[in-house]
Amino acid sequence: MVIQAVCLLDDLDKELNNYIMRAREWYGWHFPELGKIVTDNLQYIKTMHILGQRENAIKCDLSDILTEEVEERVKEAAETSMGSEISEYDAEHMQCLCVEILELHQYRSQLCDYLKTRMMALAPNLTVLVGDLIGARLISKAGSLTSLAKHPASTLQILGAEKALFRALKSKKNTPKYGLIYHSQLVGQSSNKNKGKISRMLAAKASLATRVDALGDTANFELGAEHKVKLEARLRVLEEGNIRRISGTAKAKAKFEKYQVKNEYMQYSTSIDSTLTTKKRPLIEEIETQESEEMPKKKKKKYSISSEQIKEEMKEKEPQTEIESITIPKKKKKHSLEHNVEQGEFSGTQKTESDIPKKKKKHKLESKTEDIAETSDIKEEAQAEADSDIISKKKKKKKKESIELEEAASIKSEEKYETVSVKSQETFEGDISVEAGTSEGNYKNKNAHTRFRINIEYSS
Repeated sequence: MVIQAVCLLDDLDKELNNYIMRAREWYGWHFPELGKIVTDNLQYIKTMHILGQRENAIKCDLSDILTEEVEERVKEAAETSMGSEISEYDAEHMQCLCVEILELHQYRSQLCDYLKTRMMALAPNLTVLVGDLIGARLISKAGSLTSLAKHPASTLQILGAEKALFRALKSKKNTPKYGLIYHSQLVGQSSNKNKGKISRMLAAKASLATRVDALGDTANFELGAEHKVKLEARLRVLEEGNIRRISGTAKAKAKFEKYQVKNEYMQYSTSIDSTLTTKKRPLIEEIETQESEEMPKKKKKKYSISSEQIKEEMKEKEPQTEIESITIPKKKKKHSLEHNVEQGEFSGTQKTESDIPKKKKKHKLESKTEDIAETSDIKEEAQAEADSDIISKKKKKKKKESIELEEAASIKSEEKYETVSVKSQETFEGDISVEAGTSEGNYKNKNAHTRFRINIEYSS
């Protein structure tokens, strides 16, 4: 009975939609402005049934169907309408179609009430969870309530989306998350992100409810109401974003509470996680103080190292080149002259014994630093000259080798040319001798022939 009622409801919905669309098109030729003013289908059919022809709009009372503002707009549009005129006979047929539509709508509402009562008697827990219409469609899809109870929750979730399921399996894509359950109240309330989770949970609870309805002795709907409350609470939590534990045994809850109490008193140190030793970064003030302490020490070390190197270089490399021996004493003379001038200028003034050695030390340091700079320049010049001499020697050697190779090649070519010329002369002489022999033989033959002719003529 439930299956037939649901199928009839679907057919009535299709027929009502077709009839309403046909009535709107038919009456739109006569009064097209009414379709824009009245958008609801049922109100449009009722106003169309009352009006008939648009000239009757001023006389008719539409306060039961429409509001005052909409009624005024309809009457104004009827006076200045651009539609074509129709006869009374045409208006009667249009009104008959409106009557049929209204009667079908009444019958559909009666059928809905019948379906609700039958579903509450047959499967109360399922109707409370999902709704009477969706529950009836699930039963009609499965075949009966007992066969629906045999289905697992995963198949109940996808019932009504078989085509999408097989298409996804063929193309190896994601399978659908919901079928007929999508139209339920709980799934409709959830956001797009949580629709898959809610449909899975609803399918699990609906499968339990159908088993209780099909195989249970009682006809109560307490189980369905409890499950619905839990699902609504879970949906509220998911929408808020705070995931909590709703269901669970008493032991698990007690353990969870104890663990939380321990966490309140004991604090976990994050330094235990990493086994690597991490160096603490020093503060900016500490870095500045370290730099200020290290700067004078570094200067002293550099000065001490430079003075030691100066002494060693002066001892080892005094008599290396003649230029060093010439330039160094000149600077010394200059320094000695400057020192003498200073002594002469300040000879009149009274000086303490402690001041004189300090000036000498300063002059010595200055002279040493200048000597080091000059020695380094001289060394660089000497190295550059030595490098240039080596490069020039290498170039000269390469030139000599190339010249020798050219001479050897020219000698070999001359020898070959001489041998070829000798051979050519021998062949030329042989050819000449052969030609001479042949020419002498020919000459002798000619002389003999002439002689023979003379003798013959003389005899004749």
